[in-house]
Amino acid sequence: MRSIERHWERVTPVSALLLPASLLFGATAGARRAAYRAGLIPSIKLPVPVIVCGNITAGGTGKTPLALWLADYLRARGRTPGIVCRGYGGRSRTPQRVLPDSDPYDCGDEGVLLARRSGCEVWIGADRVAAGRSLLAARPDCNVLISDDGLQHYALARDVELCVVDAARGFGNGWLLPAGPLRERLSRLESVDAVVVNAGDGNALHPSIALIPGRPARFTMKLEGREFRNILNPERRVGPAYFSGKRVHAVAGIGNPQRFFSRLQALGIEFTAHPFPDHYRFTASDLAYAGAEAVLMTEKDAVKCRRFAAHTHWELPVDAVPDSALGEWVLNQLKAKS
Repeated sequence: MRSIERHWERVTPVSALLLPASLLFGATAGARRAAYRAGLIPSIKLPVPVIVCGNITAGGTGKTPLALWLADYLRARGRTPGIVCRGYGGRSRTPQRVLPDSDPYDCGDEGVLLARRSGCEVWIGADRVAAGRSLLAARPDCNVLISDDGLQHYALARDVELCVVDAARGFGNGWLLPAGPLRERLSRLESVDAVVVNAGDGNALHPSIALIPGRPARFTMKLEGREFRNILNPERRVGPAYFSGKRVHAVAGIGNPQRFFSRLQALGIEFTAHPFPDHYRFTASDLAYAGAEAVLMTEKDAVKCRRFAAHTHWELPVDAVPDSALGEWVLNQLKAKS
């Protein structure tokens, strides 16, 4: 997968070779969306409002941190949110409740992370409608659902669509999968309610960011976090200076490993980088680097490594910090569409 992603940044002979497959993918995806819009395939409306945090590109953009921020924001304003997600990487094929101590290999790493961080009822399922119904049956007081990912899961009707875009990677070469990173055409952005640009650590905007249309509302956000937490002993927390002069390795099995590595560089940490595929199933041997005095990882990876963690393993929790106007805008959208 990583070898293909190298050709998503620009048009290369490999991406050109994959263009016929992209045309077929685009035709299939377009026909599917048109069938939902025409009512030929029904979108199911649940009895509570639904907010979707998704993207139109493959790989991580920061939608899970944004979903966590939304849950906190809505709860602080009197709402009782619940969260549904795909549970990608897990073994479960039916809707399943996720608890903070659930097995990430059953429920997926994102589901467990959401349950640990959000304090909300969290359910996973390939069928987000079924997952949402199960969640509402378990928590009848839930009055708003947040779908982490699912922008392309049209079976679940939604009231608010937020599309998260990575500012550094943008839309790559602008081609559809597999020749490019796009899950849907750029014109899809004209129908979402808002685009949230993850500006990262102040990196330059990718030129394709200029292609975002003017119609949807537009906000920015960044991810913040500089305190590392020991995975074996979560009460032990340190700052970046703790790793100065140490032999440090960093692993990342997320959609965009470079974002994590860039974050560590911005914190002034010197390390050896080890990217892994998204949702990678880590084993103890994957982290057994000779001479390592510290192994740093994302919070999402840490949920899978906790069972064999050593005292040298650290995670970096991050929080989404969006424009101050985003929360009020979301509330206004929910009121207008209720």
